[in-house]
Amino acid sequence: QVHLVESGGGSVQAGGSLRLSCAGLAGLYCVGWFRQVPGKEREGVAAIYPGGGFKEYAEFVKGRFTVSQDSAKNELYLQMTGLKPDDTAMYYCAADDYCIYPGYIREADYAHWGRGTQVTVPS
Repeated sequence: QVHLVESGGGSVQAGGSLRLSCAGLAGLYCVGWFRQVPGKEREGVAAIYPGGGFKEYAEFVKGRFTVSQDSAKNELYLQMTGLKPDDTAMYYCAADDYCIYPGYIREADYAHWGRGTQVTVPS
């Protein structure tokens, strides 16, 4: 049974950095990070796709966030730098055993979700 647990969230000043972790991938190869602000839809942030480890990033985090995976530890990471107040959100880890890159980070591709970790960047 897959049980994803995020950690590493917190409050950081604008321009600061945080590293999110997601444990419990259980060997799943389709992995990604999403975020959600109350009252808004959940949006894809970054993802890794099987078959070469292709990585995709949302336009609003390109150049600032880096997604990585440690298969031996069954963990997923999101290194966030240059944080902005607009990055404030609950961040979720997601995973599945099979996916094909559809051209964007798609929520429907993931069956397994963590409970989230809060990231706050005060303005």
